[in-house]
Amino acid sequence: MNSCASHSSSEAPFSKLVVMAAYDKAEVLDITGPLDVFALANAVHREHGGLAPLYRVEIAAKGRDNIIVTSSGMRLIADSGWGGSTDIDTLLVPGGPAADDAPAELVEYLRLAAPHVRRIGSVCTGAFVLARAALLDGRRATTHWREAERLRQRYPQIQVDEDAIYTKDGSVYTSAGISAGIDLALAMVEEDHGRKLALEVARLMVLYAKRPGGQSQFSTSLISQFREGGPLSPTLQWIQENYRERLDNEALAAHAAMSLRNFSRVFKREVGVTPAQFIERVRLDAAAKLLEDTNLSMESIARECGFQSGEHFRLCFTRRFSISPRDYRHRF
Repeated sequence: MNSCASHSSSEAPFSKLVVMAAYDKAEVLDITGPLDVFALANAVHREHGGLAPLYRVEIAAKGRDNIIVTSSGMRLIADSGWGGSTDIDTLLVPGGPAADDAPAELVEYLRLAAPHVRRIGSVCTGAFVLARAALLDGRRATTHWREAERLRQRYPQIQVDEDAIYTKDGSVYTSAGISAGIDLALAMVEEDHGRKLALEVARLMVLYAKRPGGQSQFSTSLISQFREGGPLSPTLQWIQENYRERLDNEALAAHAAMSLRNFSRVFKREVGVTPAQFIERVRLDAAAKLLEDTNLSMESIARECGFQSGEHFRLCFTRRFSISPRDYRHRF
């Protein structure tokens, strides 16, 4: 259906059933965030004269009316049991601290249901549940950036993209940490009913219909905070204060009072990326801020942030954020 049809006064041909297959200790926003997107799509469609809802949303659990105790302690009541609905269009599974321990019955239900639904997807660490059901084998997938390496090691048959906000590989979708489930749902609304409707829903939620860049843009400063008190804490702080300077591994190892070999090993273990990758991310974070807040030229920003040249800055920025520096400035 195109965007014009979704805003017409004619009744939708049918309402697509979206089911969130939930379980105890799932993250509540993984469940409610995406479902709110579909519900708001109904509201916008109704405002434009739509007579029938575009979507029906359900939360499924082991049994109908079961109480799901989420990771925050908030309780949700299931509309149906796993397998209780037979006309599912979109089947989603949330993540959370208990994703690795999601019930075997849920995993088996997802495995059996996947061939009979139009699309199936996960939010955050829900990717581990899909992986247990062998639904990600041979596919490109993502999950929360902090769990991406664990997903890759546990399921080497999956092509893990740790920087994607969401992925689509055939009829299987995955999304990054928590709020990225909302990004995924907006993409699904756009896929079903066009960009105009997705934009209106995003505006109501005070969100971007398509978030620029990948999830790595949100993790660099968090890495430094997360590692406070660790063996590299002073060096991580020093990098963020001196990113304009030429920084090589020898200088960083000396600052950390480690041998070069030990420093490289400890840095990758503690931070999850190489020193060069971390420095580039810090520089790009600073460049993004200058693009948002100043009218400096691209060459000036490149020099200010420690890049070799304006062209080097442009290539690095585009590779990380999937958008050019000029387009980023225009958008923000």
